[in-house]
Amino acid sequence: MSTRNGDGVIRVVVAAVSAVRRERLEGIIRKHPSLKLVGSLPGLIGSVARARELQPHVAIADLAQANRQLFSAASDLERAGTGVIVLIDEPGVGWAARALRAGVKAIIPRESAESEIVWAVFAADGGLVLLDPEVTKELASQTRSVSLSDDAAAETIEELTPREVEVLRLMAEGFGNKQIAARLGISDHTVKFHISSILAKLSVSSRTEAVTQGIRMGLIVV
Repeated sequence: MSTRNGDGVIRVVVAAVSAVRRERLEGIIRKHPSLKLVGSLPGLIGSVARARELQPHVAIADLAQANRQLFSAASDLERAGTGVIVLIDEPGVGWAARALRAGVKAIIPRESAESEIVWAVFAADGGLVLLDPEVTKELASQTRSVSLSDDAAAETIEELTPREVEVLRLMAEGFGNKQIAARLGISDHTVKFHISSILAKLSVSSRTEAVTQGIRMGLIVV
């Protein structure tokens, strides 16, 4: 939970072209005591300046279809310290990969349950990456058979956070989620989000593949 305000409240902006979808997102945010709605916009693309003025911790963008203009918007907001969540159906592997590189913290279906959207807000505010399982699976299946070049491997290493490297190394030692949580003093849910982020960034679909890739890249010494 965010503590940037000193009261644990996470400032949220919602953005959607559809008024109906905006109202749904507004209702979800207003209902949760740890979240504060600070703005509602008719779409995030084209409204980045206004979104930045509102100083949100998290921005939720509902997209009817994949739009490349979101990448620059997400990068701009990330530089301002705002985590971006995208609600979208069937984003496409290439688009999803570019969105993650642009700084998007979560990609989940538009019809996600209220609890899933709230948890995505907490994850994005905490700097974690949250992906719909189908998106993760598609990303991994497309890139698993492609060997990383030296430059690509270096880029991947840079993308892993220090905490993610810690989690990866504990995975290599055979620790389960609960053991990793106990070792690092974090919750099981946080461990799951770290592992999901690691799999996405390394373009793999299992813990074993993640460890193998970590060894290749020199993150894990055997």
